[in-house]
Amino acid sequence: MKKPRMENAEEKNKNAKANGKDTITRLENLIKRYQKSYYNGEAEISDAEFDRLWDELKALDGNNSLFKKIGVDLSDGFPKARHLIPMGSQDKAANPAEFREWAAKAQFSSYVVQYKLDGASLELQYRNGVLEQAVTRGDGTVGDNITANALRMAGVIPKLDLPFSGGVRGEVVMTRERWQKKYRDKANCRNAANGLMRRKDGAGCEDLSLITYDASAPDEDSYFTDEMEKIAWLRGRGFTVTECREFSDAEAIIAYREQVSNSRSKLPYDIDGLVVKDRATDMADLRRTRPEKQIAFKFDLEEAVTVLRSVEWSESGATYTPIGIVDPVRLAGTTVQRANLNNPDMIRALGLKIGSVVTVVKRGEIIPKIESLASPEQAALLREKLSREKGETVKEQEIEFPARCGSCGTGLEDGGTRLFCPNPDCPKRLHHRLEKWISVLDIRELGEKLLRQLFDSGRIRHISDLYTLTAEELADYERMGELSASKVLRHIRTERELSLAAFIAGFDFEGVAELIMEKVVQAGFDTLEKLRSASAEELAAVYGRGEITARTIREGLRECEAEIDGVLASGIISIAAPPAAETQPLRAKSFCFTGELKTMKRGQAEEKVKALGGSVKSSVVKDLSYLVTNDPESGSAKNAKARSLGVPILDEEQFLSLLREGAGGEKG
Repeated sequence: MKKPRMENAEEKNKNAKANGKDTITRLENLIKRYQKSYYNGEAEISDAEFDRLWDELKALDGNNSLFKKIGVDLSDGFPKARHLIPMGSQDKAANPAEFREWAAKAQFSSYVVQYKLDGASLELQYRNGVLEQAVTRGDGTVGDNITANALRMAGVIPKLDLPFSGGVRGEVVMTRERWQKKYRDKANCRNAANGLMRRKDGAGCEDLSLITYDASAPDEDSYFTDEMEKIAWLRGRGFTVTECREFSDAEAIIAYREQVSNSRSKLPYDIDGLVVKDRATDMADLRRTRPEKQIAFKFDLEEAVTVLRSVEWSESGATYTPIGIVDPVRLAGTTVQRANLNNPDMIRALGLKIGSVVTVVKRGEIIPKIESLASPEQAALLREKLSREKGETVKEQEIEFPARCGSCGTGLEDGGTRLFCPNPDCPKRLHHRLEKWISVLDIRELGEKLLRQLFDSGRIRHISDLYTLTAEELADYERMGELSASKVLRHIRTERELSLAAFIAGFDFEGVAELIMEKVVQAGFDTLEKLRSASAEELAAVYGRGEITARTIREGLRECEAEIDGVLASGIISIAAPPAAETQPLRAKSFCFTGELKTMKRGQAEEKVKALGGSVKSSVVKDLSYLVTNDPESGSAKNAKARSLGVPILDEEQFLSLLREGAGGEKG
């Protein structure tokens, strides 16, 4: 009998990388969807859940181009306002081990622990004690001014008892009791609260409450110096404040988390973890995009055992992705009936069948996924329950993979990590490429319906076809007319200079996002000619890319050669020349900052480094070029780690001198 072939380490590595690409693509799509729904006032998930989704993408793809677009304004109607202090996201610990690691680095003498409220963030801005505006979280820097709506909420105070100028931070929540009585059509309390607070007419805002947890006086850093005193100050002004405790060691906090997690169902509102911070207030830290002196200590992931009833195959471009349909289960406050299965290899690796009893989890409490087969004991219990309650005997059967492309009829190829249509002229594949190009160039005027009409009529099949359109042709399509046609054409024909990475990403090579191309460009393949002449081996040598991606890039360039040349021949789209080496004297140099600088803010220092071609890291790692601090002799964790790794430590004057040299002698 022939033994089954064992997967070797190299193959496992290839498959792991391919799985990562698939995950990144799905995360990108989810983030775009949830970001749009958030700004349009019908958020599907909480801020905390969105942060966790964002963090998962960042862990897989730390420089994804989406991070540059998070601030895009997608809302309607509300005026915009800037926060007094950025409302960034927090570092997170998913389990006690991660929390212990953070606490060991922090080494605070006293920790303040607060409930992490699962609502919608709001900043109340006061001038001389009078409420000027109430601003939603938005992109962390700019949000929606919903003052009129906020004034209808419980807990919002229009006028304080003293002339305070600054911000009060809180979470807009809805009680479970109110949700049960009036808003069961919404998935949960958080969704109901977020939708109501953004209604243009303000209806329903009286059913919301603001629970506060922070305050700041941006122009007077010494106004608040202690977090417990800050909570007392908020309570003294009449605000409702979050539950707040003080602890002296990490183990006590871990025990408290377990206690709160077990009893949270008895609270009147939802929470999804704890916020742990230094008792001493540090305004410089609060101004960081991601404060270092506080962390969100999340509750454990929820999981459930259920039955896999069927598998649907989601089509995205040329790729067919399996989605498991399971008996409905409640996870992290929502009902789950669909769960990711990733790819054919995962189905085979788990030995999944229709009728299998499986464990479903929500990764980061947001992405439902079939994690594994349930244990024999769990499976037996569930089968017994179904038999007892429904008289059902669950039978197993093999999962059928689609054999042919539903769009063009071509036989699908099973690559293990993905099932796909190999036909380069597949209509679904061509249409998806057009959608990707329009997304990369952000041509909003060319909407989905018009693109579909142009595609179905056969007028547009390739990206280069877009640049041959005329206003007369467009005017003949449904709901267009001359004015609309001229507007669409004007935006299509707007001259644009794209980076090579963005240009290639727009051609939708499977799993090759802009970040991947940026790394390829940085490795020296910085012109289209160099890229086209590169061998698969040379591309595979680029850090973190591997043979699968190299082959995808090579095949994509060959497949789209005529289309790429056609786009460039239009004269409307061009590829930016690579920056000259002399304009990037800090290229390949990386910097990490700790402590405060005297001559500029940390953010300004980071921008100066980037402007000269350098990069900025948030922690001390082996390949770091420099650690910058005003106290090189201190015993801080970052200083100690830099010394242990042999990373040079610069004081501020040495750093400024390096900047002046890089800028050609200009004064920093």
